Amino acid sequence: MPVRIALPKGRLLRKTAALLQKAGWGLDEYTSRISFYRPKSPEFPDLQIKVLHEKDIPIQLAVGNYDLGICSRDWVEELLVKYPSSALIKVRDLGYNQSVLCVVGKSNAQAETRIVSEYPNLAESFALKQRLGGFRIFPVWGAAEAYPPENAELALINVKSEAEMAGMTMVDRFLDSSAYLIANRDSWEQKDLGKIVESICRQIDSEEKPLALTGGSVEAVGQTLKPETDTIWIALPDGHQQQFTVDLLKCAGIQIDDYPSETGNRRPELKMAGVKVKVIRPQDMPQQVANGSFDLAITGRDWLREHLYQFPASPVHELLNLGFGKVRMVAVVSNEVPANDVAGLHQIIGAREKPLRVASEYIQIADRYVRENHLSPYRVIPTWGATEAFLPDDADLLIENTETGRTIARHNLKIIDTVFESTACLVGSKDIGITRAKRERIQTIVNKFKAAVEV
Repeated sequence: MPVRIALPKGRLLRKTAALLQKAGWGLDEYTSRISFYRPKSPEFPDLQIKVLHEKDIPIQLAVGNYDLGICSRDWVEELLVKYPSSALIKVRDLGYNQSVLCVVGKSNAQAETRIVSEYPNLAESFALKQRLGGFRIFPVWGAAEAYPPENAELALINVKSEAEMAGMTMVDRFLDSSAYLIANRDSWEQKDLGKIVESICRQIDSEEKPLALTGGSVEAVGQTLKPETDTIWIALPDGHQQQFTVDLLKCAGIQIDDYPSETGNRRPELKMAGVKVKVIRPQDMPQQVANGSFDLAITGRDWLREHLYQFPASPVHELLNLGFGKVRMVAVVSNEVPANDVAGLHQIIGAREKPLRVASEYIQIADRYVRENHLSPYRVIPTWGATEAFLPDDADLLIENTETGRTIARHNLKIIDTVFESTACLVGSKDIGITRAKRERIQTIVNKFKAAVEV
């Protein structure tokens, strides 16, 4: 039986590529500019290699889709703390990309502690170990360090230096992490993985020393800040939509400093009295507006729809279509699938016994789409990105966004349906429990954006 290995994109890619190059794998297609998810190794020609988002690798190994994988220990522990009987083995600490999963904060609620993190399972484990009397966990896609102290008391984040703590106090060094070679337990027991594992492990000279980060304790953190009742909080997007947002603000006559930030500052200064800004992930914005953490946010209609499908009674709604960031949400299959539309896919499903595997970052949208198109039986596979890599081996259908469709075509895939079109939008809350001054400020900002869009 062939051996399958999952290699990481993102933060581990460069050093992982260097390690495997040193091991003689000859992966010329596995580089920092990767646009190909199936590199080949001349050293191991029968080895099936797939490049995935790092967060997906432990899950894919646990369900048996891969035999070996390389990812950081933090994502392995995030899975194991919730599913301790998962079929995962930590084979070897590879010693590079060292980081610390730590709890940081500036304040601590007496009645309830809000903890925000990309690692919700580990965050809950921390709260239980600390025996916090009352706590709530807020899962986010990223930028957790931006939330305390106004929107959370504590954040569980991954850092490599004290500078990444955004000026907050470390209250607990929760987990030391680095790149790990991991394996599926059944594969480890039943397949001959020796030569592949040895080729990797013999390149490891020594493990790096733990990072020198120190902190205090949960008890040492101060008291909760009192909310500024008339201050307007706006969430602006990180990532590739930043320049479009800057252009919008400029057209609206609103000056902003340090956005985008070369230093990673997530609190730029907006030159408007009574208005403050944080930079967070667009994926998190609808939920954070619903929570009351922000009054306004610039996100995508795709993420707003994803939120409203999950929470139909949410107070979040679109205030203004901003027009930029146009993408199509599309249904995608492999070119090998003899179907060019949903009707053709429906016929193929009717002739098979296995459920349709649907991979997507947009879990609610994907679920709604397959149900409305009667593509049953089906199973939705949540992903964190690099979704194109899942076809055709690990999924049958993708629900994905695209600007031009070129990336989809480059990976031997084809679009069979357009689900909807999405643009950036300004969102707010229908809840009216705010002061008159705050309501007037919100309307002023909305009017400025509306005038800018109509220019």
